[in-house]
Amino acid sequence: MKKAYLTLTLVFFTLFVYSQKPAYVIYNAKGKKVSYNKMLKDLNEKDVILFGELHNNAIAHWLELEVTKDIHKSKTIVLGAEMLEADNQMQINNYLAGIIDAKALDTLARLWPNYKTDYAPLVNFSKDNKLPFIATNVPRRYASLVYKKGFGGLDTLSAKEKEWIAPLPIAFDSELPTYKNILKMMGDHGTPELVMAQAIKDATMAHFILKNHQTNTTFIHYNGAYHSNNYEGILWYLKRENATLQYATLSTVSQKDISKLEEEHLNVANYIICVDADMTNTY
Repeated sequence: MKKAYLTLTLVFFTLFVYSQKPAYVIYNAKGKKVSYNKMLKDLNEKDVILFGELHNNAIAHWLELEVTKDIHKSKTIVLGAEMLEADNQMQINNYLAGIIDAKALDTLARLWPNYKTDYAPLVNFSKDNKLPFIATNVPRRYASLVYKKGFGGLDTLSAKEKEWIAPLPIAFDSELPTYKNILKMMGDHGTPELVMAQAIKDATMAHFILKNHQTNTTFIHYNGAYHSNNYEGILWYLKRENATLQYATLSTVSQKDISKLEEEHLNVANYIICVDADMTNTY
């Protein structure tokens, strides 16, 4: 009787688990479904993780926090993000140290409009656990300068201002598929300087990741997926400077049918978070 009861319980449990409608599925680069725990085990072995998000995707933001919490259980971590600019590092540090509050941070730093809902939980996790949070992105006015004048425009910056960007001269390969695709997508509006503006962001984020990476520590970096998709962008610059570290990339994609990863999303990252297209966006 006891055996029959256990069998029946197992059947009902199995039916319950497999009858759920998933909001997302994790795939590896080849399009094979991967469990969260298997992905996490692999990520725990990496030195640098580039978590590529869709900026308005609720699932991506939730998983960023969950992955961060779970890796922190077993490893020392440092966090960093595209969404914070390098010249605001002092304000971030002051907030983490309790010198200023959230309202003051919002006043003093250039925060994204969705900061409170999507990135504050990550920064607050750092604050609560006394972890560094690195503002990795180039100040937007310098990206704008490159868009207008190319890399040569950066030569006009002072020595202090140059501390907030990757060291000059910036390595640049305009033939990388990611950069060529930007020109293709922009059509008549695409210019070589536009691609350079993307590259200065990638190079600067890579620079501050490596500058703040510590031995036996995992640096978890949050960025728009396009900055690390196809193992290019930030990762290209990271590997140029330090090919000995172990890197992992994640990307977030949206599909109407998440039961199979669409061909266009294969090989964009080590792990692809495929989210139901009907998922509510954060903005």
